[in-house]
Order: sequence, then C-alpha cells, then structure tokens
Amino acid sequence: MKFITRWLVIMLALFLAAWLVPGIEVSGNGWIAYAVMAAILALLNATLLPLLKFLSCGLIILTLGLFSLVLNAAVFMLSSNIAQNVFHVGFNVKDFWAALLGSLIVSVITILFSQEKSKESD
Repeated sequence: MKFITRWLVIMLALFLAAWLVPGIEVSGNGWIAYAVMAAILALLNATLLPLLKFLSCGLIILTLGLFSLVLNAAVFMLSSNIAQNVFHVGFNVKDFWAALLGSLIVSVITILFSQEKSKESD
C-alpha cells in the first residue's frame, strides 16, 4: 500500500512539473505517460541513484551537496529516455535545465508528502 501511495504522489508531482516547466512535454495518453514515468523514476531512484551517489561522494562533499542536484536531474532525464524509447510513452524532457527543475519539483513534493505521512504516524 505504501508503494502505491508513493507512486501516486510521484505521478501527481510529475503532472505538476510538466505543467510548470516549459521543457517537459507530455503527449498521447497523458495519465499513462505519468504512470509509466513515475514507476521508472521510483525504480531508478531506489536502485541507481544510491549507487551514483556512492560513486560520486567525493564530488558531493566537494560541492557541499550541490552535485546531488545534478545526479537527480540525470536520473530524471534517464527516466524520460527509458519511458520514450523502451515503453513508447510521450514524456519528453528537452534539456538538462528542464530535468533539473522537474526533479526539484518532484523531490520537494515527495519530501513534503513523506513528512506529512510521518506526522500522521506519530
């Protein structure tokens, strides 16, 4: 149940990011694109992102954590490419800056939601 709730939150965050960021475009059946992109993004955030952060921990420390934003944007853009090329859904991130803004929006919304859920469980 926790996974489905988190997946729905990521879907809504992707919808908001696509609405706010001009470099993110969704074509075709939008909700399927959001659903597929949310699943891919959740999977890559759970598996690939920790590995990338471990491998680049020196850069993260050197930049006082700012390199984590670059890694988040890269995973966001990779998720978009996988969604387009493997699953053939219309979720397109045009450039790095769109990926950076989109990943920031998704991150902030998921963090806010996780804090709300932790307050409810207390």
